[in-house]
Amino acid sequence: MELNRLLLFTAFLLHIKSSRMSPTGLVCDRRLIQKYIAEATDLEEQMRRCEELPLLNEPVQLPLVGFNLRDWIRKTNQAKGQEVLHNLGKLVEGTAAVQNELRQGCAVAPLQQLYERASTFLLHLRNFRGQEEGGGEQPEGASRVTPERNPKRIFQTYTQLVRGKLHFLFQDLWRDSCSREAPGDA
Repeated sequence: MELNRLLLFTAFLLHIKSSRMSPTGLVCDRRLIQKYIAEATDLEEQMRRCEELPLLNEPVQLPLVGFNLRDWIRKTNQAKGQEVLHNLGKLVEGTAAVQNELRQGCAVAPLQQLYERASTFLLHLRNFRGQEEGGGEQPEGASRVTPERNPKRIFQTYTQLVRGKLHFLFQDLWRDSCSREAPGDA
């Protein structure tokens, strides 16, 4: 058991090291965002098939991930990245809180998958951001959250985030970091 943990930790460190060496891999393969959108939709669909889920005893704070495209375009990539990082952080926190309350039933596996995917995005984007210009300022509207007691809403929030802000951020980062490498890819 201890050897398995050591191997897992070593693999994790190697993954982190390689992603720092080539952070653009996350955004330069334009097919990845489509894959992430499909996965988010699948997770949301899994939750829809769950029978009656109880409302949470304590509401979780979910980020408000809707946005105005005109305002989004005016922001710098750094500001967009900070906003997405903040949204993902709130989503991970909310997912962990829901997991603590719903420990059995059909929601357990999709919640774990959502937690892992959102955490992985958070990690990759932090690594990517770490190699760009620094900046730890709080993004505009960072405190925009809503209390939610319906566990299914966390999946809707994640899907909306991936289809919206994350998709557009990937497009912008691709344009800045990858388009010179693959001019024919649009």
